[in-house]
Amino acid sequence: MTQNNHETVDVLLVGAGIMSATLAVLLKELDPGLKLEIAELRESGAIESSNPWNNAGTGHAGLCELNYTPQAADGSVDIKKAVNINTQFEVSKQFWSYLCGKSAFGSPKNFINSVPHLSFVRGEKDVGFLKARFAELSQHHAFADMEYSEDAATMAEWMPLMMQGRAAGERIAATRALNGTDVNFGALTNQLLQYLASQGGTSVSYNQKVTGLLRTAQGWDVTIKNSQDGSTRSVAAKFVFLGAGGGALPLLQMSGIEEGKGFGGFPVSGQWLRCDNQDVVKLHQAKVYSQAEVGAPPMSVPHLDTRVVDGKTSLLFGPYAGFTTKFLKHGSFLDLPLSVRPSNIGPMLAVARDNMDLTRYLIKEVLQSQDQRLDALRKFYPNVKAEDWRLEIAGQRVQIIKKDAKKGGVLQFGTELVAAEDGSIAALLGASPGASVTVSIMLNLIERCFAEQAGSEAWATKLKEIFPAREKPLEDDAELYRQVSTQCSANLQLNA
Repeated sequence: MTQNNHETVDVLLVGAGIMSATLAVLLKELDPGLKLEIAELRESGAIESSNPWNNAGTGHAGLCELNYTPQAADGSVDIKKAVNINTQFEVSKQFWSYLCGKSAFGSPKNFINSVPHLSFVRGEKDVGFLKARFAELSQHHAFADMEYSEDAATMAEWMPLMMQGRAAGERIAATRALNGTDVNFGALTNQLLQYLASQGGTSVSYNQKVTGLLRTAQGWDVTIKNSQDGSTRSVAAKFVFLGAGGGALPLLQMSGIEEGKGFGGFPVSGQWLRCDNQDVVKLHQAKVYSQAEVGAPPMSVPHLDTRVVDGKTSLLFGPYAGFTTKFLKHGSFLDLPLSVRPSNIGPMLAVARDNMDLTRYLIKEVLQSQDQRLDALRKFYPNVKAEDWRLEIAGQRVQIIKKDAKKGGVLQFGTELVAAEDGSIAALLGASPGASVTVSIMLNLIERCFAEQAGSEAWATKLKEIFPAREKPLEDDAELYRQVSTQCSANLQLNA
């Protein structure tokens, strides 16, 4: 039976993943009097991209991800992106550290653990690149403790599993950063949601599908359908955040805001090889990233990772990319075709024209056999035994397609915040390194969509309490960086 219940909130957040949970907690810390609701399509929080088996769990800090440090034709290595992501992750750590000081939040051990981050390369060319990368990074205070080695005995200490059975004399090199982390974003999301539930004036509703977004003089009138009993309700919200992962693009299109026109989505699925054999797991306590294969997209950089989920340690290798027209792991095959609009068909066709190599790569990945997947793993771990590894389906990532004056449309890897000019609605599009830098993204959203409040003395004072140092000071001031990072690591019980 359909019912039309009219409710009013200050803030409505769509999607109960890491993005919405972070923004909701931040806003409640800044203004405890806010009335807000999180509406989630599924039956619980953190089911899609935030689920620990749907992502790598890497605390992305630029320590090991080689695609964050591109090499120019002249051999120089650009470290700006790595430094920026590193300081953004430090801002995330400050927020988590602040929350862990509150008894209602719970232990950091539930969601973050120390795991060294390594970069590993093979062959003369890539060894030269890694050496040049290390030379640049190690000059910056955020990477001052990074180590570099071409010595087999040293690397056998750093990554014993990967050195077993490796041919003597093979040209290899590695860097190691002991201050890397493994983050269970699903557990973190659920701790944020539980903490939020302990605050007054908040609600988290499940099995809720947004079916309408209508702009009003006061904000937005949002129609929500209960997928269990079919009832509908109307929620009047002053501000709406579309943080539904791959589902954010259709919702942004539903809003009809001018700023959202021209965006399209390119869904990429993923798979992992997973090992739970503790005899193997104990020999690899690290996250080891290498170079992507020629023609592979940036998110397909291969890595062999220690994963800590619910107190149990496993290994993941991958990701193996794939293609489906779904925007969510639990979505519909009609998601992609239904997202086509007159305003985005041009950019989407331009991207299809200019990315045939990517299309061929994805087709090849989809058609891989288990033996072929294991062959890729053998480049990391020569003594691999097939019986120790099984296939794990990862989450969906919807990469951004946007207009481009020269090419017509470009495929953008990363995240983008799209907000209405009046700040009444915002959507987050894209993927990695999203979860790791969620806090910086949400602070940016607050500065854009809550500009008046953010400039007030009350909010500024609270923000300074939560965040002793933001990205630019961390990037420029070595002593401040070390002081803040060390304190946050201690609060988060991270022992390198």
